Amino acid sequence: MKHPKIPLAQTVIQLCKAKNIQHIVLSPGSRNAPLTIGFTHDSFFNCYSIVDERCAAFFALGTAQQLQEPVAVVCTSGSALLNYYPAVAEAYYSNISLVVLSADRPKHLVGIGDGQTINQEHVYKNHILYSANLKEDLSVDNWTEDEGSEMEKTIQQTNEAQINKALNISSSQKGPVHINIPLNEPLYERVDALSVNPKVIPLATEETPEIDYAHLAKDWNASKRKLVLVGVNEPNRVEQKYLDRLAHDESVLVMTEATSNIHHKRFIPSIDKLIGALNASEFKALKPDIVLTFGGLIVSKKIKKFLREYPPMQHWHVGTHTANDTFFKLNKVFKMPLNTFFSAFLPKTESVKSDYTNFWLNEMASRREKHEKYMAMIPFSDFKAFDVLLNSMPNDVQCQVGNSSAIRYVQLFDLNPMVQVFCNRGTSGIDGSTSTAIGAALASKKQTVCVTGDLSFFYDSNALWNNHIPKDFRIIVVNNNGGGIFRILPGHKNTENFDTYFETTHHLKAQKLCELYDFEYSSATNENELKSAFSDFYHTSSRPKLLEIFTPKNENDQILLNYFKFIK
Repeated sequence: MKHPKIPLAQTVIQLCKAKNIQHIVLSPGSRNAPLTIGFTHDSFFNCYSIVDERCAAFFALGTAQQLQEPVAVVCTSGSALLNYYPAVAEAYYSNISLVVLSADRPKHLVGIGDGQTINQEHVYKNHILYSANLKEDLSVDNWTEDEGSEMEKTIQQTNEAQINKALNISSSQKGPVHINIPLNEPLYERVDALSVNPKVIPLATEETPEIDYAHLAKDWNASKRKLVLVGVNEPNRVEQKYLDRLAHDESVLVMTEATSNIHHKRFIPSIDKLIGALNASEFKALKPDIVLTFGGLIVSKKIKKFLREYPPMQHWHVGTHTANDTFFKLNKVFKMPLNTFFSAFLPKTESVKSDYTNFWLNEMASRREKHEKYMAMIPFSDFKAFDVLLNSMPNDVQCQVGNSSAIRYVQLFDLNPMVQVFCNRGTSGIDGSTSTAIGAALASKKQTVCVTGDLSFFYDSNALWNNHIPKDFRIIVVNNNGGGIFRILPGHKNTENFDTYFETTHHLKAQKLCELYDFEYSSATNENELKSAFSDFYHTSSRPKLLEIFTPKNENDQILLNYFKFIK
C-alpha cells in the first residue's frame, strides 16, 4: 500500500479511517494530491471522483443523508471550497454529517499573490459546527534537534486533537465540519510505510437530561386540543407503538408532511389540503393549546402562518438537533432521541375525551372527496402531472423531490406509505437537488426517483457529469418553461419584464443533455402520453432514464389557486 509522504496528510487519512468514514468524494486538483493518493490507495475507502465541486458536495450530502453517517468531500485550494458552500449550508440546517477536507497553501504563501489561494480559515464560519485549521509541518532548520523534535511533536498533537474533535462533532451532532489542511510541496511523493500513529479520541457519551415528566403530563392531560406537527423525519425512526398511542387519543391531532415519512389512518398528511381554505372561525376551532413538534423543518407556509396568527399557549420540541422557534411560542425543548422521550412521557399521559381529532379527521375526509373530484375535472397541467406521476410510483422506491413548486405539489397528495420522501429543506434551494438524489441513489438499496422542476434540473445539470449513477436511477422533470412558483406566490404577475426577471422563461429541453450523458430520454405533453410513458419507466434498463413532462405555464397557477376554492 502506498501512502502520501506528508505526515499531516497521513494523519487526516488515518483518523478518517479510525472514525469509520468510508465514503470519500474527491474533487480533482493538485494541492489535495497527498489526500487523494492516501484515500485512493487504501481499499478501506470508497472513493468517487466528481469534477464540479458544487455537485460533488451535494452528492456527498445525499450519500450521508441515506447512510446517516459522515461522508467526506476533498478539494484543492482556492475557490474550490467556496463551491462546496451551498451544500455545507444545507447540511448545517438539515443536520447532515458532511466533512469538508480542504487542501490549502502553507500560511507563508497566503496573501502574496499566488494562484488558487484565498483566506480559507473559517471560510464557513456562519454555517459550520466546527472548523479545524491545522498547522503545516514546519521547517526546523533554525532550531536545534531537540527544539525541532519538540515543536513537531506539539504541532502533531494539536492537529490530532483538532481532527478528532471535528470528526466526533460531525458524527455526534449531525452536521458539517471543516478541516483545513495546509500542505507543503512536493505533493506527489509516496512512501511504503506510515510515519505517524495518531491518537484516536473516542466519542463522548451524552447524558440524558432530567425531566419532570409528571409535571409535563399534567399540562398535557389538562388540554383538550393538542397538535403534533412532524417535519422532516427519517423513515422508520419512530416506534409504531408511540404513533398508535398518539393516534388513538381524541384530543391529539397529528399532522405530517410528505418529508415526515410516517403514516397512520388517523393522521392528517397534506396539511395544506385541510387548512388551505379555512376561514377565521374555523382557524379558531383548530387552534391548539399545545403544539408538540419533532423532526426537521416544515415546508407548509400555511401551517406556519396559522400558528403564528393563532398561537398555542405552549410549544414543545423534541429531538437531538436545534429547536426552531418557528411560531414564536417555543417554551420547552427536550434535546434527546424521540423514542427515549416518548417511552418516559406517554405512559404518564391519559387519553382525554374531546371532539378535536374526530372533527378534523371528518373535515379531511371531505377534502379528500373534493380533491378527487377536482383532479378528475382539470385539464393537463402541473397539478395533473403530479397526480399521475405520484400514482405511478411502485412500492419501495425512494423519492427525492426538488424544491420550489415540486415539493409544494407533492405536499397536496396522500402518498403511498411505501414510498420514502426526501427533500433539501435545510435552505430550500433549487441548487443541488439532482446531485443530492444521485448521491442518495448510490447509498440506498432502493430505486431512487428524482422529481424536479425544470429550473432546478437545468441549474444542476452538471450533476449528470458523474460516473457513479446507478442504472435504475430515474429523473422526472416537470417542465413548465420557467419558475412556475412565482406565478403561484403572492405578487404582481403583470409586473414589467415578469417573464424575464422573475419567472425566467426559457425554451430549453432535456433531450440533448440526455444524449450527452447517456440517459434514456422520453417525454409527455398530455395525460395519455404520460400514463403510457410510465408503463415501463421503472423497469430494469441498461441506462438511467429521464422523463420530461411539458405543461402549459400560463394555466398552471390558476388551476392550483382554484383548487383551494373548490375544496373549501
